Parts: sequence; C-alpha cells; structure tokens
Amino acid sequence: MVDPDGNHWPRTDGSAVDCREKLRQLRENQADLTQCLQDYFEDAILMDVDAEALRRLLHGMVDRLRDPRHGRA
Repeated sequence: MVDPDGNHWPRTDGSAVDCREKLRQLRENQADLTQCLQDYFEDAILMDVDAEALRRLLHGMVDRLRDPRHGRA
C-alpha cells in the first residue's frame, strides 16, 4: 500500500520502489495532484456544489483511470 506521505510505493511484484529519482518524481507528482484536487474541491464548494457528491465524482474519476500497460482500469 502507498503511504499517504508517498514514502512507500509498492511494485507489482510487492517489492518497494527504491530508486531515489523515481521516489522524488512520485512525491512531486503526488504534491502537485493534491494541490490541484484541493483547488478544484474548494472552487466547487464555493460554487455551492455538495461536498459528498463531489467526493463521489472524484472517486469515480479515479476508479476509471486506465492502466497504460493493459488499456483498462
């Protein structure tokens, strides 16, 4: 399981990603995405969108992400 701080990223075989450059890139991407999602969420809330409905929408978006190795979610 990936920890919330982005310090442990499991590979498909269960071992941990240990390359410093890969870990740095993963943490940077996570920080960027977190900020983007927070901005999106705050904008929608300020526009009077229901918070729980928005969370369901975001969960659905994640659930539909495609694995580029297999072309499916």
